Amino acid sequence: MPQDRRRSASPPRSRRAFLAQLGSGFGSLALAPLLAADPFLDQNGGQRGALAGAAVGGDNLSAAAVQERSGGLHHRARARRVVQLFMSGAASSVDTFDWKPQLVARDGQKFDPGGKVELFQSEPGAVMASPWKFAPRGECGKQVSDLVPCLAQHVDKIAFVHSMVAKSNVHGPATFQQATGFVRPGFPSMGAWVSYGLGRLTDELPMFVVLPDARGFAPNGPANWGAAFLPASHQGTLLRPASPTPIHDLFPPDSARALATPANERATLELLSKLNREHAAARPGDSRLDARIESYELAAKLQLSAPQVLELAGETAATRALYGLDDPLTADFGRNCLVARRLLERGVRFIQLWSGADNGFPRRNWDSHEELARDHASMAASMDRPAAALLTDLAQRGLLDDTIVMWVTEFGRMPCSQGGKGRDHNPFGFTVWLAGGGIRGGTSYGATDEWGYKAVDRPTSNYDLHATVLHLLGIDHARLTFRSDGIDRRLTDVHGEVLRELLA
Repeated sequence: MPQDRRRSASPPRSRRAFLAQLGSGFGSLALAPLLAADPFLDQNGGQRGALAGAAVGGDNLSAAAVQERSGGLHHRARARRVVQLFMSGAASSVDTFDWKPQLVARDGQKFDPGGKVELFQSEPGAVMASPWKFAPRGECGKQVSDLVPCLAQHVDKIAFVHSMVAKSNVHGPATFQQATGFVRPGFPSMGAWVSYGLGRLTDELPMFVVLPDARGFAPNGPANWGAAFLPASHQGTLLRPASPTPIHDLFPPDSARALATPANERATLELLSKLNREHAAARPGDSRLDARIESYELAAKLQLSAPQVLELAGETAATRALYGLDDPLTADFGRNCLVARRLLERGVRFIQLWSGADNGFPRRNWDSHEELARDHASMAASMDRPAAALLTDLAQRGLLDDTIVMWVTEFGRMPCSQGGKGRDHNPFGFTVWLAGGGIRGGTSYGATDEWGYKAVDRPTSNYDLHATVLHLLGIDHARLTFRSDGIDRRLTDVHGEVLRELLA
């Protein structure tokens, strides 16, 4: 029984067999765009039919079929691309989007929601009102905190889910759950599943790009964007726009450039081609070599395309100001958001964009145990303006219509105080939101109790959230499976319901 369960037709010949029959070998394909005219381009410079098909799960499809596939796998898609804005460290719902007037009315009183209060590292303190005021925003009148004044201007585009729950109150497992659908390592990220299911919109850039916080990685690091048991080519490509080397090892070191003559390059590629064919023949069914060669092929193209994406000098002064590149507080996240827009308009399928790094001190993420007013103020100020700018920019360019922007965090924070000024972890009820790509804006789904402690109306899991995003991308989440260790695995495990009230 074949591993790939997306189609019922008999599996076509593989990418390896296709390239072997051509006799060109893997290695020579990798740098072909830099050394000579691309042999797979038609006479009019059109899309490479056979190779483009190979990018969609290894199918030998025509260019027209690949284009059709980009409109959805199981039904007509409402969206083609996704940006996942991940607030690492657990952003507080009751200080951003989940208005709870009882926290103001009972500020300083004993927190007693009934029953045992489960906390991560402390005993429950007193009820703690938000340091920020809430006010109605937009035509829908949504109550939003002054902590996020720029995003507050976009509430009519946004669908808020207030009843999210997580299985763990520990950052690592909960981050895994939001990123991959499972609290344990070893499962593909959501971006890898989307890449695997839908394939490329462009052959010049990766399908799945990760823009980390400039200060470092979130808990789990690269495992949050790994491909696990899916073909390795679907893992996220890490891009650091602020770094002098945004993509590691993309260009040869200066010491080696003098040796990289055309003759030397061709001789090297011929040897690599021979070695690759021998390696592949000895290991049938092993996708790792294919993935490595595909990464080299993509790297060759990135030598041309990546500098163009990362070169922001051509952006107008108004656009740069919109994203906050003129302010040290917003410059890093703003640059990432602007690069995300440039990647999206060039055909990248899925972008994971992080706000928050590890648990260093002073706080470099949203994990505000010690002093919420100080730490959330800094994190929100660095995120709010750029994230709002991304919504504005996508909308004015017509890209928001078929791009889903999802703002997520691993869990929320408690309505009671920790140490008098902080808030502990709360996996029992928190908020995420979606915008664009078939989402009905100006809506709120589910609710927490009067404290903002537990989801009481339509508790919602990451399975439901992921199922909804996949649905908008034209994917039935229950039918996108991959057999691993004798089990038909999927992003939503054996759960998940599409949140149809959020659909436009």
